[in-house]
Amino acid sequence: MSQSCLLEIIVCSVEDAIAAERGGADRLEVITHYEAGGLTPPVEMVREIAAMVKIPLRVMLRETEPFEVHDEHEIKQLCEAARVFGKLDVDGLVLGFLKDGWIDHQLVAEILACAPNQKATFHRAFEELHDPLRAIAELKRYRQIDRILTSGGPGPWADKVERFAIWQRAALPEIQILVGGGTDAEVIELLKPAAKIREFHVGRAVREGQRLDGKVLARRVAEFAALLRKL
Repeated sequence: MSQSCLLEIIVCSVEDAIAAERGGADRLEVITHYEAGGLTPPVEMVREIAAMVKIPLRVMLRETEPFEVHDEHEIKQLCEAARVFGKLDVDGLVLGFLKDGWIDHQLVAEILACAPNQKATFHRAFEELHDPLRAIAELKRYRQIDRILTSGGPGPWADKVERFAIWQRAALPEIQILVGGGTDAEVIELLKPAAKIREFHVGRAVREGQRLDGKVLARRVAEFAALLRKL
C-alpha cells in the first residue's frame, strides 16, 4: 500500500494482531474491552503483539469509559501505563481527556510527559468537544499528537464529507485525520476521494460476523486493503 493511504485495525488479542497483519493492515490499535469503546490493554499482551508483528501499533490509554478523569488513583494508573508502554517497541499511544466539553490540557500534557518519545492519537473524545476547529488548533501545540480519530460526529456519513474536508485542511500538516467509528467500505469509497482522507480505522467490519466479540479475519482486512489501493 502506498504511503498516501493507511489502514489501521482495532485488535484485542495477539491472534487479532497476527490476522490483521496477514491481511495487509498498516497499523494496529491495541485495546481491551471493545464493548466499552476500548480500554487500556494488559502490558504482557502489548509486549507479545510487538514481538509477533512487524507493523506499527498504537496502544489505548483509558482506564474507564468516561472521557473526564478526576480520580487521582486512575490518573496514577494512566501515568504508569504510559511510562511502561513508552519503553516498549510501539508506535504510539491513543488517548483523549476532556473537562466540561473542552480538552483537559493538564491531564493530556501530564500523560504525554510520561512517554515523551511516543507519538499519540487523540481519540473519539474529540466528538464531544464544543468546538472541533478550536480543538484541532490546540492539539497542534503537542508535538507528540499526530492523529485525531473521529467518526465526524452525528448524522449520515454523506453529510460529513465537507466537515471532514474542513477538519483535514485545518489539521494538516502536523496532524492527520483518522476516520473511525463504524467505518466500512462505503465510508471509505465516499470519504477518500471527496474529503481527501488518507487514513481509516476499522473495527467491527473486519471481524467474524461483524460482531465486537468476533475475531479479526485476515481475508476481510485484505478486502479493505485492496479497496484503499484501488481508490
